[in-house]
Amino acid sequence: MTDTRPVLKPWIEQIHAYVPGRSKGAGGRELVKLSANENPLGCSPLAAAARAELPSPDRYPDPDSAALREKIAAVHGLDPARVVCGTGSGELLHCAVQAYAGPGDEVLFSRYAFSLYPLLAQKVGAVPVMAEAADYAASVDNLLAAVTQRTRVVLLDNPNNPTGTFLPAAEVARLHAALAPDVLLVVDQAYAEYLEPGDDDGGLALAQAHENVIVSRTFSKAYGLAGDRVGWATGAPGIVDALNRLRGAFNVPMTAQLAAMAALDDPAFVRASREHNSAERARFVAVMEGLSNHGLRVLPSEGNFVLVLFEGALDAAAALDGLADAGYAVRHLPGQGLPHGLRITIGTAQDMDAIAETLRRLAEQAA
Repeated sequence: MTDTRPVLKPWIEQIHAYVPGRSKGAGGRELVKLSANENPLGCSPLAAAARAELPSPDRYPDPDSAALREKIAAVHGLDPARVVCGTGSGELLHCAVQAYAGPGDEVLFSRYAFSLYPLLAQKVGAVPVMAEAADYAASVDNLLAAVTQRTRVVLLDNPNNPTGTFLPAAEVARLHAALAPDVLLVVDQAYAEYLEPGDDDGGLALAQAHENVIVSRTFSKAYGLAGDRVGWATGAPGIVDALNRLRGAFNVPMTAQLAAMAALDDPAFVRASREHNSAERARFVAVMEGLSNHGLRVLPSEGNFVLVLFEGALDAAAALDGLADAGYAVRHLPGQGLPHGLRITIGTAQDMDAIAETLRRLAEQAA
């Protein structure tokens, strides 16, 4: 009998669904979730109050997020007509790849980049290509060496997730300058608000000056609105038009639009989040560096997380289980070629002290 079921596209069959970090331990026990890079300070009280003012659910939200786009543009010195909002930055990243790549094309990114990137390529039938990293960081030279005539999109997360590494403005500009004008450079700045004042990779300026650059950002991290799924992107008018053609209709709920607008009115909360993150990250890194004699290595990070590499007697899987026993969920990364790494979100001071002490105890026991 002939099989008459719908036939799945072969490139879709190759996709493995995105796997989020776990938040529960054995038997479903709740853990302190430091596996998803969420803000331990929550969100701005202004954003929380705005969410409480629920609009009537029988009406669709503004399909163009016009008021939110106006506010984003005012904060960043942009033209609101060149801003597009999405269901998190992930929707807009997908639209960017979908618009400019397809079967037979190549989508390029660095090894150890955001785990969503190969899925974005595979969803449109393109070939994901990973350029080799340089000590776990994106290398402009290696990215450019991997460019071919089939390269259509280059994805750069900066700061990088999960390593926390950062390419400065001069390197991002060098990467862009060496790309052909018909290759789209996507600068994913999900963690930009955690950078110190004055640090800037120049992505927004490139996106305003060139026809082949787009920058994406999110309200999920420093703004603490991960559950609302709000992101935005900016670039040349033609790129923004393409994203608007592909994004979902009514894609940002009204509650999320209101919360994001209120969050933009509270820069003090973002500043407090950055300062908390910087201080606790530095304290935690100092403790991890003190465990280097036990084979623990922490990579320099500009995000709200650190990647700890386990290169001694204590391996990452055992450390993952030990932290779960202590009540904490962190991210193990074997699927990204980092079976020896744990990405640990910066939490409260109490959380970081407890994790540091647990890792110290586990490392000493394994020695």
